[in-house]
Amino acid sequence: MAASSHAAAVGSELPPEPGGSGGPGEGADEERELLLARLVPASRLKEAVGASLASLCLGPFGGAQRLGTLVDCLVLNYRLRQGPGRERGAEGPLRCCGCGRFLGEPVTVPCGHTYCRRCLRRELRARCRRCRDGLLPAGGTSTAAAPLRTSVVLNRLAEKWFPGECERARAGTRLEELLAQGRFREALGAVNQALRADSSDLMLRIYRAESYVGLQEYKTAIEDLNFVISKMPNWPEVYFQKGKVLQDSGFVGDALQLFLQCLALDEDFLPAKLEVEKILCDVLSPEKLGESLKESAWNSPHIRNKPFILGSEVTSSYCNLEFCPLQSLGRSDVLEPVSGGLSRAQSAHALNSTKDLAKEDGLKRVSSEPLLSGQGKGALLKRKLSFSEQDTVVCEDGRNKHKKQGESTKRDMTLACGTIPGDLIDVSDFECSLCMRLFFEPVTTPCGHTFCKGCLERCLDHAPQCPLCKESLKEYLASRKYSITELLEELIMKYLSDELFERRRIHAEETAEHSNLTKNVPMFVCTMAYPTVPCPLHVFEPRYRLMIRRSMETGTKQFGMCISDTQNGFADYGCMLQIRNVHFLPDGRSVVDTIGGKRFRVLRRGMKDGYCTADIEYLEDVKVADEEELKKLRELHNFVYNQACSWFQNLRNKFRTQILQHFGPMPDREENIQAMPNGPAWCWWLLAVLPVDPRYQLSVLSMMSLKDRLIKIQHILTYFSRDQSK
Repeated sequence: MAASSHAAAVGSELPPEPGGSGGPGEGADEERELLLARLVPASRLKEAVGASLASLCLGPFGGAQRLGTLVDCLVLNYRLRQGPGRERGAEGPLRCCGCGRFLGEPVTVPCGHTYCRRCLRRELRARCRRCRDGLLPAGGTSTAAAPLRTSVVLNRLAEKWFPGECERARAGTRLEELLAQGRFREALGAVNQALRADSSDLMLRIYRAESYVGLQEYKTAIEDLNFVISKMPNWPEVYFQKGKVLQDSGFVGDALQLFLQCLALDEDFLPAKLEVEKILCDVLSPEKLGESLKESAWNSPHIRNKPFILGSEVTSSYCNLEFCPLQSLGRSDVLEPVSGGLSRAQSAHALNSTKDLAKEDGLKRVSSEPLLSGQGKGALLKRKLSFSEQDTVVCEDGRNKHKKQGESTKRDMTLACGTIPGDLIDVSDFECSLCMRLFFEPVTTPCGHTFCKGCLERCLDHAPQCPLCKESLKEYLASRKYSITELLEELIMKYLSDELFERRRIHAEETAEHSNLTKNVPMFVCTMAYPTVPCPLHVFEPRYRLMIRRSMETGTKQFGMCISDTQNGFADYGCMLQIRNVHFLPDGRSVVDTIGGKRFRVLRRGMKDGYCTADIEYLEDVKVADEEELKKLRELHNFVYNQACSWFQNLRNKFRTQILQHFGPMPDREENIQAMPNGPAWCWWLLAVLPVDPRYQLSVLSMMSLKDRLIKIQHILTYFSRDQSK
């Protein structure tokens, strides 16, 4: 409802159409509704988007930025019409999450997934294709400000297992540098030389297509891209590259189909989404709206100024689909399906100069007869499709030459980068450089080094730097997102399953040891703590950071609190603290919200990784069974409680306010004074707020008799009440 109202408001700001009879903007809204209905014929999508959304998207300012919702709906509808795509499983153990090819120069992103450097360097997407988390480094900095760092461990494995593939990846990097510098002719020569050695390398064909585009040889670029699509039909980047070639050549409508295909495969492919938004904003703009309804915007005079018109001789099989925006806009001469793309005949006719066309008389005859019979069109389409589906090889001049059916140039990818010989798998390649054991929950830092998660956290407790290269990890520490490097963990599970089982067993034993709440209990030596009383802590020492983290990871969320002792290190009595919440600060410090639990007595002292531990036994009040003694105990309890209330109310407002802010209100009197193992809660609250020497408080904490405790508290209150009366 809100969207419709907003759309109506935006639409009302548009100038009236010439000759319109409605209110302001009524004619434009009707034409937009008609155009949207033609563009998106699916009834459900029309209901979801509606003409009002078109008006909203096409406001006078920022139309391209506000077309995101419409683009998402188009992509969803396109994906539904196309049906489920053919999933091609990644071959081999080292595959990029983005392009699905060999993981050359692997870079692990903050979410824990690994991409080849090429996918990230080109900034093809802002979100991970696996989990849709942001691909930016921790802290939100861009890749320009924070250079991409190769994952050292994974790169070492790639170099050891597949040296040939790694060399190809390095060659690709050099080609990209040439392309970025605009040295297209030099890049083309290098690509052709590499293709003569290995004609099945699809990435080389991508680079060659980019070289041809730079040299404005669009026809041959299309041929290379078609070949790649036939081999890897689920590679989004290829559809985008092909769409860009057609868009640069003036065929915006056909480019739109390819951009939508790209987004159907990867909805987070940013360049394709931006191009779709620009195309829709341009086509549906108020200035071109009337022209678009009379004559397709993709067939406008601006497009006809280009040196060619593509696809006039064959009807696209896309017209068999319900979703065909070009057909519904009045154009029947659409390209063949994007999976096959432009044929050689079409590309040559459309994209070569007049001189080139004269050399290909057959192509000229095809283009000179645009009006064919149905049988002629079918024969031509059959010939074209069979022609474009053939494999190609590289001639001496670097151009493609079609092979006879049945021949193949595809390498055995399983042998090239699939199976790993057993003698190349070494457990030492998977060892943490800190603990010298097999990686357990490996995490990769922004600088590219990999450690066990626990090992890295312990190092960051001491300094926010990489333990190996000493690069600052302040932003990484502040994000506290230590995501597991999934590819490395998968490799360990697959090739070192026995060693991983043993590593997990040792970790489970260590966790069980840390979970014991009577043996080797972690001790925080700091201040007095009492049952049921809050005890906020500021944790900054590395040893206590480790202790708090272990308490959280084991699930116990408990540790002991004692005051220091000059002789024994810490006192003989203390109180367990239960962690309620931990707030981590960017520099690694934390504010821990705890509350007192059971009291204990120390039996044996120890040390673990820098912090104190102890074997303990828990204390409980001895219950009074005799009725007469219990009656006297209740009377004493009520008397001391009233005395405590009187003392608190007579405090100065300043002190009383501070106590309430820090400890909260005084607990109510309890009917059953022996219900709790530690006695009434108000006694501990009062003991915490009274300004008494900690040694005296410790003696009260250690008492197991409620009567003795009440008497001690009564003496303290009597002493302070005298000071109040003066």
